[in-house]
Amino acid sequence: MRKLLIAGGSIAGLSLAALGLAAPASAADMAVKAPPPAPMVAIYNWSGFYIGANGGWGQSHGCVDFVTLAGTVAGGCADRSGGLVGGQIGYRWQTNQFVFGLEAQGDWADIKNTRVSLIDPFISTTGKTDGIGLFTGQLGWAWNASLFYVKGGAAVTHNRFDIFNNVTGVGLASAGHTRWGGALGVGWEYGFAPNWSFGVEYDHLWMGHDNATFAGVVTPGGVTVLGDRLSQDVDMITLRLNYRFGGFAAPVTARY
Repeated sequence: MRKLLIAGGSIAGLSLAALGLAAPASAADMAVKAPPPAPMVAIYNWSGFYIGANGGWGQSHGCVDFVTLAGTVAGGCADRSGGLVGGQIGYRWQTNQFVFGLEAQGDWADIKNTRVSLIDPFISTTGKTDGIGLFTGQLGWAWNASLFYVKGGAAVTHNRFDIFNNVTGVGLASAGHTRWGGALGVGWEYGFAPNWSFGVEYDHLWMGHDNATFAGVVTPGGVTVLGDRLSQDVDMITLRLNYRFGGFAAPVTARY
């Protein structure tokens, strides 16, 4: 009986020792709990068609040379300014942070100035730009809902030039003309709501020279004007509001 008790005690001790050795190994084999998944954050997508409205201010710097019987006479230069309002339509493609686009913009303008002519103090000239169009390509860099871009392309303006008698107010000659030139601009746009963005843009237009012919206008001072040669540059600052068709946040990324 005593031998059996000793043997039983020995077996129990060996069992407890085996369990103690096995416990650390079992704890090491336990699976580590996976961390929670990173939240998915929506990134603003600038791709798609858009349409919008714009308004602002423009200034035109123009010079005129008169063609007379005595030759070409400088008529002087003048700055004229006024309001702009219009709209734009375009399409953009976004690749990572790069944004490429094409846009057409048209604005009604009231940019005009009247001044006494240098060739005859009895006449005045009025130059007016009443329409501006831009057809440009865009290259932009996006930081989520913020977009900075440069643009360049073709520009067109519609202008009117009038000569009138200072004393009587009677018009002596008038010419309307459309001229083409180049445009370069820079802008910033921010997506403040799904599909809606607001921005500001500056554009400079180089419109070159344009000629007009008159049927031998005789001024009150006796100068016969046969035509004129006009040059023009335009600066525009506009505020823009665009609506983009398509989803607000097509691409997604994980933020840790």
